[in-house]
Amino acid sequence: MATVDLSKYDKDSVPSASEMTFGIVVSDWNSDVTFSLLQGARETLIKHGADPENICEFHVPGSFELVYASKRVSEELDVDAVIALGCVVRGGTPHFDYVCQGTTNGLSKLNTEGTIPFIFGLLTTDDMQQSLDRAGGKLGNKGVEAAITAIKMVDFNKKLLDY
Repeated sequence: MATVDLSKYDKDSVPSASEMTFGIVVSDWNSDVTFSLLQGARETLIKHGADPENICEFHVPGSFELVYASKRVSEELDVDAVIALGCVVRGGTPHFDYVCQGTTNGLSKLNTEGTIPFIFGLLTTDDMQQSLDRAGGKLGNKGVEAAITAIKMVDFNKKLLDY
């Protein structure tokens, strides 16, 4: 488990997002966490040059729905990347395992079959405090990290097409 704020990064190593478009799909479940992830992602994209009009946000009920919504966003909108943000906290039933595994497998499949990156911004934690620590708390904001990853992967695709 990470014990440092991984949201701190070399800002000079991040390409400009001024010509990039993004879709963000966020789960409304555990909204205290997921809305903080969304805020971190959005602010980071803008900080690195993304036009706010080139960031499309969509809400879904839970983390399991992130896969379907991410696929639909990629099909219907001209976006360079989709960022999927959610939070699943372990409970006393196997539900945690099914949601985490299904969402992880679904986003992985989208990445291997698609032509744009689908960014995994799903927190899978043992308790709510671990989630809060990763959504703007002592361990940073994973939404920031997801946005940086999206920018770098879009830049990768652009360089690949120019190669």
